Amino acid sequence: MLDPCVPVVLLRIDPNPFHHGTLGAVRSLGRCGVEVHVAAEAEGSPVARSRFVNRMHLPPPPGASPDEVVEVLRRTAARITRPAVLIPMDDAGAIAVSRSREALAGTFLLPEQPGHLAERVADKARLPELCRSVGIGHPVTVRPRDEHEAYAAIAGLGRPAVAKWSRPWLLPQGSGLRSTSLVSSPAEARSLYRRGLGTGSELLLQKYLPAGRGGDWFCHGYADRHGQLHGGGAGSKDRAWPRGAGLTAVGRWAHVPELRTMVERLVAALEYRGIFDIDFRVDVDSGRYCLLDFNPRPGAQFRLFADGNGLDVVRAQYLDLTHQPLPAGHALPGRTFVVENYAPLSALRALMTSALPAQRGAAAREFAWHAQDDPAPGRSMAAEWSQHAARRLLRRARPAAGGPPPGSTEPVIAAPTAPTAPAERKMSC
Repeated sequence: MLDPCVPVVLLRIDPNPFHHGTLGAVRSLGRCGVEVHVAAEAEGSPVARSRFVNRMHLPPPPGASPDEVVEVLRRTAARITRPAVLIPMDDAGAIAVSRSREALAGTFLLPEQPGHLAERVADKARLPELCRSVGIGHPVTVRPRDEHEAYAAIAGLGRPAVAKWSRPWLLPQGSGLRSTSLVSSPAEARSLYRRGLGTGSELLLQKYLPAGRGGDWFCHGYADRHGQLHGGGAGSKDRAWPRGAGLTAVGRWAHVPELRTMVERLVAALEYRGIFDIDFRVDVDSGRYCLLDFNPRPGAQFRLFADGNGLDVVRAQYLDLTHQPLPAGHALPGRTFVVENYAPLSALRALMTSALPAQRGAAAREFAWHAQDDPAPGRSMAAEWSQHAARRLLRRARPAAGGPPPGSTEPVIAAPTAPTAPAERKMSC
């Protein structure tokens, strides 16, 4: 049982309207009666339709400085009029809050974490050294100092190679630069290096690990004030969008003691406190789990790890920061999480089987958007996503017809209707 004693503010600076992780946090806490405020872009966002959202607030703009983020959060706090738990939902927000912890501590409840630790773990250029220090595998990574080194690096890494930006939250909006991509030639690597000049984010070139036997894995969790882990587990990325890389479209909870031991060792070495999402891929040559990313915030699929006691990472943080007891973990290996807009066929099959009477295992499945007690976001997502997809197809077709190039700044999301009013909340989990 969770006592909804204080409000919560979910912060997202990234303007992505289809961030299902934010909706998962809204529902997880709102279902327990917590007053949920969301500082994120509302236009075109299905999240704003959730019956569990108390109020949407204007977020800091992309690229905002930590001081600007603090100012926006203080205005939000003034509207709420009482202290609140603050949970950043993207790297930019997590890093700004970490930098400004002292300025925010009197207004928001936050984990006690060493200064700038969120920025340290999120910076992909620092991960190889971090992994070596605790004995965790990491793909071979090159940090080219100029475009000539970027060109030459491909010969040693092989093709394709992975191109990453060390601090992707600094990439300018509309630049067309993706946080992670594959490069198949030295010329592509050189071009990427040139395009990244002046962004404040360093280009990294990394050995490509094929997603073969062993595949992709992720570990989520919440490290409490004593460093104990709660509310998470290890999951396999059964399907991804785009295919073979990118976001989890279908995830499955698995029992992998080796991964848990590695994560516990890493969290203890860092003295990390708060929510994390760590990505791994198996190196088929060595059989080792290699750490790819450390995200200092909830992963979008964190609701996969809602356990038998209803605990997930955002509830764990809420309970810990409000000094409430955390229930013992009750793992549910085999539980699945499906993102309908990224895996429509999987979602359709899952919806059909869950509709069968007494279907075994249906309760161990969760959808990112569809929920019987909160149907509006799912309906809104279906409408907005279809328009989004149609506009993307139109932009791809235009160059052949002499239209604007793919880098056009034409908006891709239709203007939404007014959000529905929040319904009365349940007062227990």
